[in-house]
Amino acid sequence: MNASEAGEWPLARLTPGGHIILQNVPAHGVPLSLNSSKRITHAFSQGSGHGILHLGASELSTELHSSLGFWRDLGQEFVARVCTHWEPNESSLTTIPKPNIEKLEAIAQGAPPMVGGELVSSFLLARLWTEMGEALTIEAGASPGGVQAYLSEHNSVWNVLGKVCFHLAENKNDTEYPFAFIATYGHQVSRDATAQQLPLHRALKEYSGEKNKERLLSLLAPLKRVADKSKTMAEWIDSGDIYQPLALTPQEAHQFLSEIPLYEQAGLVVRVPNWWNSRNRARPQVSVSVGTKAPSSLGMDALLDFDVRLTLGGKSLTKKEIETLLSSSEGLMFLKGSWVEVDPEKLVEVLEHFRKIEKEAQEGGLSFAEGLRLLAGAQLRHDVEGELTEEEREWSEVVGGKWLVKRLASLGDPKIAKEIENGAGLNATLRPYQKKGIAWLWSLYSLGLGGCLADDMGLGKTIQVLGLLSLLRRKKVAGVDLLVVPASLIDNWQGEMKRFLPRLKVLIAHASHLSTAKIKALPLSEVNAYDVVVTTYGTVGRVPWMKAHDWRCLILDEAQAIKNPAAQQTRAIKSVSAQWRLALTGTPVENKLGDLWSIFDFINPSLLGTTKQFSDFCKRLSQKKSGVYAPLRQLVQPYILRRLKTDKSVISDLPEKTEVSAHCLLSKKQAALYQESVDEMTRIVEEVEGIKRRGIILSFLLRFKQICNHPSQWLGDGEYDPEQSGKFTRLRELCESIVARQDKVLIFTQFRAMTDVLASFLSEVFGKPGLVLHGGTPIKNRQSLVKKFQEDEEVPFMILSLKAGGTGLNLTAASHVIHFDRWWNPAVEKQATDRAFRIGQKKNVLVHQFVCKGTIEERIDAMLASKQSLSDEILAGGVESSFTEMNNQELLKLVSLDVKSAVEL
Repeated sequence: MNASEAGEWPLARLTPGGHIILQNVPAHGVPLSLNSSKRITHAFSQGSGHGILHLGASELSTELHSSLGFWRDLGQEFVARVCTHWEPNESSLTTIPKPNIEKLEAIAQGAPPMVGGELVSSFLLARLWTEMGEALTIEAGASPGGVQAYLSEHNSVWNVLGKVCFHLAENKNDTEYPFAFIATYGHQVSRDATAQQLPLHRALKEYSGEKNKERLLSLLAPLKRVADKSKTMAEWIDSGDIYQPLALTPQEAHQFLSEIPLYEQAGLVVRVPNWWNSRNRARPQVSVSVGTKAPSSLGMDALLDFDVRLTLGGKSLTKKEIETLLSSSEGLMFLKGSWVEVDPEKLVEVLEHFRKIEKEAQEGGLSFAEGLRLLAGAQLRHDVEGELTEEEREWSEVVGGKWLVKRLASLGDPKIAKEIENGAGLNATLRPYQKKGIAWLWSLYSLGLGGCLADDMGLGKTIQVLGLLSLLRRKKVAGVDLLVVPASLIDNWQGEMKRFLPRLKVLIAHASHLSTAKIKALPLSEVNAYDVVVTTYGTVGRVPWMKAHDWRCLILDEAQAIKNPAAQQTRAIKSVSAQWRLALTGTPVENKLGDLWSIFDFINPSLLGTTKQFSDFCKRLSQKKSGVYAPLRQLVQPYILRRLKTDKSVISDLPEKTEVSAHCLLSKKQAALYQESVDEMTRIVEEVEGIKRRGIILSFLLRFKQICNHPSQWLGDGEYDPEQSGKFTRLRELCESIVARQDKVLIFTQFRAMTDVLASFLSEVFGKPGLVLHGGTPIKNRQSLVKKFQEDEEVPFMILSLKAGGTGLNLTAASHVIHFDRWWNPAVEKQATDRAFRIGQKKNVLVHQFVCKGTIEERIDAMLASKQSLSDEILAGGVESSFTEMNNQELLKLVSLDVKSAVEL
């Protein structure tokens, strides 16, 4: 069944290599038609350039997921430039028109939340522009009629057989009719490579006669299309005025100018005075300035000054000019020596709106957070009667005052990094991007603004935080910091502190170092003797003094632990009092809006408003036509620092990572047990429903995983004969090759019970023992295991349970990573893989993902390949939960056994 027929539609994700890949998700609204889905899928299968070109040329009115709609905007911009660049009498496109970089920057700013969204930039869009040009050259070369035929086949709006051009010019000799209109057509290309324009009435003579009828109809076709949408043009065409020069009043000229998008969409070229073409069209605006003077305090609650004026071109209007302006009629007005667009009614509405905010600011002050929201165009306080419409917003501008602009610029000012050039007091040689990261943290701290350090895993978030703590210590800033981390990372942080900042006084407030009773009984006088207290998420909720103490900095590692705002753990962490807050996460916070809100509710609580305000705001953004998420991105961008280790401009000395699926066959015993389980599940799910059905489905999914690993894992007989498992056979083959190369390998399994079994088996394969780390390994022993694996050349492998070993560990001695069984969540598997693929790795890393053919594992592997990051809808809490909502037919199709693929017959 096609995805669209199943109530799904495609969305796009961007890979680190800058390639666009499609995946299907449940449709919110009407799903794509079967034909549209097939066309889009086929186009992207040929490459990103082909796919974006197809969206821009063909899918103009198709309802798309926001991620695909974003790429369609880019495609439409490209095709529009091609149509205005390409000359009608050319049969092929010899040169690709250069992109407008400002336009690409505007498109990039409007990128919606999507996987890989942090990679979107004008430079990437320029590269994809080139790919679209290459795709068009290929497509046009395969079409007998060249570019013209190719575009015409996809949508008549891009018909370029002949182009009619509308011209509007000023007529300064006539005060009553100060504008002139004339329609022309592109007759031929002159020697200077410009189109020769002739009055449109000449075409009626040139193309007279039956043999030229088709060409004339083609030339005039855009006029027919525009007449269906414009009453003015319909009248001009019916009366024949379109073929004669016309004198227009300011109101008539404004009507013409306001309909330009209709003309261009119909395939017409429009040429008008530069003052209308300009990106910042000349029009009076309500200009609002926020933060001209320094506030009395810092942080999100700081109060900013607020000033409202009527301006034109950045200059304030006089009282007389304002009176004249507001008493005029809608249209064009000659003001300060040039024609400007005016709409007195909208100006009054916008002026009253901001005067109201100005009055509130004068009475109670405008908070820093509200000022930033206004500056980004992200109005969160939704008042139906008072909020500006998108059209009204065009008549206003909010600019940062002198103080605010300077402060925001300091967040990314490389000059601050000079203080950190000598290592910020750390026993380490910092990389350039790490110095910038410390400078960024210091700037945020100085402003009292929280931040989210979201650097890719392996880039050294720990050392950047230690750099900040070192600066605070050197500058003798009073206070104690609270560092909250997962239990598995306590020893890692302790080791890094001893290594890079040994003079730091550290208290480990966790049961692995102190008894719970002693931790609870610690007096604040003893706590205050330390520089940093390191604890865990679970401990914070159980120790009263941690929530009562006023900490200097509250820092969360693996901050995705608070992405669920309703969780008790999240509420406990957010109740802790701190002067400054920082969240660390290697998982991008831009992929799911709910996660983004929860992180910001911790670091800068008032910036994104309440959860309802934020939800309403995002809903309104999604209803916009283009650039929908630009206000949100502009609002949060200063407080998120995200660098990727695959970005060579960040770090150029990290080797490559290659991921491959290692397909395994089932043994006959595995196949028999698997089929028996399918038959049993078929009988049971027909007889139950509701919660009981969901529980049964989850138990069977676990059983299928266990059978795919080894029959003994499901049977519990303890035999574990390697010959009875296809995965063990494949593991032996793979590791024998690794033995020959004297490489090291990490093997991840989600089952703790499998760790010792695999360790015993691999000890025989390698001829020497390896190491095992799982949830039962004492936390105090984990770092010594890591050290042994890293430094002892005689240790060939380490078996890790995915939960215990998936984060925080540095295991760069390994050049192979094997996922023996899949967690079915790409983000979790990537975290595990990054134990080896991180800074310090000198060799290429090969990642082997074990998959049993013909089983549920193979089908989910295919699903993950096309849905790599479905943390929004499909994989939010494990892929298993989504399967419980399938109907019986879909579920049984997913788990069924394909014997021909699964078993070697």
